[in-house]
Amino acid sequence: MSVSGDSPRYADHPKTILRKVPEVTAYFWMTKILTTAMGESTSDYLVHRLDPVLAVGLGAIGLAISLVMQFRVRRYVPWIYWLAVAMVAVFGTMAADVIHIKFRVSYVESTTFLTSVLAIVFVSWFATERTLSIHSITTPRREVFYWLTVVATFALGTAAGDMTAMTMHLGYLVSGLLFVGLIAVPGVAYRLGLNEVVAFWFAYILTRPLGASFADWLGKPHLVGGLALGDGPVSLGFAILIVVLVRYLTVADPSTPP
Repeated sequence: MSVSGDSPRYADHPKTILRKVPEVTAYFWMTKILTTAMGESTSDYLVHRLDPVLAVGLGAIGLAISLVMQFRVRRYVPWIYWLAVAMVAVFGTMAADVIHIKFRVSYVESTTFLTSVLAIVFVSWFATERTLSIHSITTPRREVFYWLTVVATFALGTAAGDMTAMTMHLGYLVSGLLFVGLIAVPGVAYRLGLNEVVAFWFAYILTRPLGASFADWLGKPHLVGGLALGDGPVSLGFAILIVVLVRYLTVADPSTPP
C-alpha cells in the first residue's frame, strides 16, 4: 500500500524540506507494529516500577527530545524517525492509560473522545494543506500535522485495544487476532478501489491495538490471560527487533544517511 498525491505547487516552496518519512513498504508495517508492541510493554513496565507521574514525565521528556531531533533534520533519517515513533508509542500509551485510570474515563468514552480528536486533526490538516498524504510531508507545517496525527492514532489505538480486551472481555490474544483480521480490511479495500490515503491511515490506526494486544498477551500474568513473560523482557525483545530492522532499513536505502 503506497501513499502519494502531493500538489506540484509545493515543489519550489521556499520552506520545502526533503522527504521526512519512510517509504510505505512491508518493512515499514513490520517496524510500525513492533514499535506499538514495544510502546505498550515499556509503558506498563515503567508505570509499575516508577511513580506514575514520574513515568509519564520521563515519557514526555523522551518524546520531546526525539521530536526535536526529528524536526531538526532536513531529511528522513531512519533511526531518528523510528526513535520518535517509539517514544510516541510509549507516551501515547501512558496518555490513554492516564485518561482511564486517573480520570476514571471508561475505555468506550476514551475511544470515542480520541476518535473525535483524531477527526479534528485530520479535518484541520486537510483544510489547511488539501492533502493527508504522508508523501506530502515536505514542509514544517505539514510535519507538525503529521506528528499530531501519529500521537492521536497511538492514543486512540491504545484505548480501542483496551476496550476490546477489557470492556468487551475478549482477552489479549483474541483482541490481537481480531485486529489482525481488521487490518486486512483496508488492504483488500485498497485493491478494490479505496482511496490510498484513506486505506493507509485506516491501517495505521489499527497497527496500535494489534501490536499492543500481542505485547500484553506475551507479558501479562496467566491470571489475566497472558503468557507471563513479563513486560520488561517483552519490551527488551521488541526493542532488539526494532534496532535490527531499522539498521537493515538504513543499509538497504542508500539515499538515507546513517
